[in-house]
Amino acid sequence: MSISTGDKLPDATLLQMGPDGPEPVALADRLAGRKVVIFAVPGAYTPTCHSAHVPSFVRTFSGFADKGVDEIVCVSVNDPFVMGAWGDATGATAAGITMLADPSSAFTTAIGMNFDAPPAGLNARSKRYAMLVEDGTVSLLQAEENPGVCEVSAGEALLASM
Repeated sequence: MSISTGDKLPDATLLQMGPDGPEPVALADRLAGRKVVIFAVPGAYTPTCHSAHVPSFVRTFSGFADKGVDEIVCVSVNDPFVMGAWGDATGATAAGITMLADPSSAFTTAIGMNFDAPPAGLNARSKRYAMLVEDGTVSLLQAEENPGVCEVSAGEALLASM
């Protein structure tokens, strides 16, 4: 069953690139007492993720800050090295977006947002979505029906829904 509005996110440890290599990030600690936007993509460097989804949050970063969002997090079922490089390549890291890796798809699977697309070489990937999380609870969730589309999960759409 997929996560939905009103649900508490499960505790999970994701990874991010730090100055000395991969660092664990306890999601529950990162969300406690904070207002955080989490958006997820099927894969770093894939066409829609690279040219539409991440750029939409780079463009809207200040709008989310104006609405009291403490942090914007991008999650993908990739390794932290790829997520670090992709954050640099897209300007997401420079914009202030936190790039977190879910390398084993544990978090993605726990919230029921996993899917497989073998013809595209995408196995154990995340569906495309964006959510507003307040103190660990999902207060707004916008998920795409098709992982190749970025409409309701785009930064502009989530911001307009807040």
